[in-house]
Amino acid sequence: MLESDYKTTEINRRDIVMKWVNMEFDYEFKGVLKAKRGTVDIGITEGTIEPYDMVFGALGSCLYSTFLDIAVKKKIVYDGVRMKVSGEKRTEIPTTLKTVDVVVTVVNPEKEKGLDQALKLATEYCSVYQTLSHVAEMTYSLEFEYTDK
Repeated sequence: MLESDYKTTEINRRDIVMKWVNMEFDYEFKGVLKAKRGTVDIGITEGTIEPYDMVFGALGSCLYSTFLDIAVKKKIVYDGVRMKVSGEKRTEIPTTLKTVDVVVTVVNPEKEKGLDQALKLATEYCSVYQTLSHVAEMTYSLEFEYTDK
């Protein structure tokens, strides 16, 4: 892996925020992605993340960030959220996503009312969800889990 400057830059122009990440790869499929706040090892070996892992991770983190903003505005409190994002790729080239399913489990919510609407709104406002919806059939579900604290 080459050592180089992995600066991440943000430029604000009116309401547009442009972001960059830097990546380097060796001749095999082994690389590193470096963003402003962290790095991720990319590859197909143990301890690395594959491209669709990053796509699903981007979807889950964007969707959760949006969901959290809505839950906070609605004053709905919970202990945590788990998400499982899965998908199926098409067999024809380009092998874009055919389906994507997101299962959201809210742990120990103070109340369930309003969380279904929060998730629905999150799917409408999450830019990654909306981007993927142009190539894939998107589905989501909401579950609740109650544990002894």
